[in-house]
Amino acid sequence: MSSPLISVLDQSPVSEGMIAGDALHNTLDLAQAADHLGFYRYWLAEHHGLSLSGPSPEVLAGPVAAATEKIRVGSGGVMLPHYSPFKVAENFSLLAGLYPGRIDLAIGRASGTDPITTFALQRDRRQAAPGDFPQQLLELLAYFRKQLPEDHPFWRLQSSLPGGDQQPECWLLGSSAQSAIWAKEIGLRYAFADFINSEGAEITRSYRNGFEASADLDAPHSMVGLWVMCAPTTEEARELAASIQMSMLMLRRGTPIKVPPVAEAVDFLRAEGREPGVSRRRRMIVGDPAVVREGIERAIEEYRADEAIVVTIAHDHDARKRSYELIAKEFGLSSR
Repeated sequence: MSSPLISVLDQSPVSEGMIAGDALHNTLDLAQAADHLGFYRYWLAEHHGLSLSGPSPEVLAGPVAAATEKIRVGSGGVMLPHYSPFKVAENFSLLAGLYPGRIDLAIGRASGTDPITTFALQRDRRQAAPGDFPQQLLELLAYFRKQLPEDHPFWRLQSSLPGGDQQPECWLLGSSAQSAIWAKEIGLRYAFADFINSEGAEITRSYRNGFEASADLDAPHSMVGLWVMCAPTTEEARELAASIQMSMLMLRRGTPIKVPPVAEAVDFLRAEGREPGVSRRRRMIVGDPAVVREGIERAIEEYRADEAIVVTIAHDHDARKRSYELIAKEFGLSSR
């Protein structure tokens, strides 16, 4: 098969012995490397109250776009239930105006955190926020598409966006069947998080069936998000992957930790009767470059996806960057 578009999803992980500011500088360093290596997009995740240093992709996208030259930059994604659709439209219109043709806005409906932190993010705490995501999404898109009717109270605001005619490329994120339904009915690009739910191939294929064209998109376009660790040897890759395995296990137990060193994580997993680099709950593509390429291509084929976006977390930043370097070389991405 021809080389697909391969992109980077950065969750700005904080490793043991590191402060949050270090993680943010690592994000800028990795973005510059990804730009040079020929990756297509660089998306920034939104998480709150965890050992991840990226709560505000709309803030971090500006410095990343300024530090790079060609790569598309965006959110992966903005968790819309926390925000005013108009404010999100303003933020990404501004970015699109500053960096024309390079800004993506991927939108999610998850909270990106636990219930208490979700409540802390609310402006009005007198009651739980309403479950009105579909209405929020339609309002947000209407600002960009200039589809608000003249009798709408916010009608004039769609002409006040700071980026003018420059707009972000909009996506809907998902890890369940409902998100695929919304994406195909509204005519949006769709990114499925296989690293959350590895049973999403049929969901993504259903998105392509019955897709309704929109002002933004004539035909369905999908992406699969994959958890990957690549190293010169499969043995090394499995050991490196132990750090994120331990982190995720502790998170599920309600005690989130910073990304631990490899030796500590390997010992922990083996004491738990688990094998480094092998997950019981989700797909992990772990191995040398050839193994990783085969895994990514197999997932793209399963999902009938147009693109893949790769998230890699390691205790050592250089090991994480090397993983992307090996992937870029294996796929023959265009180094600049």
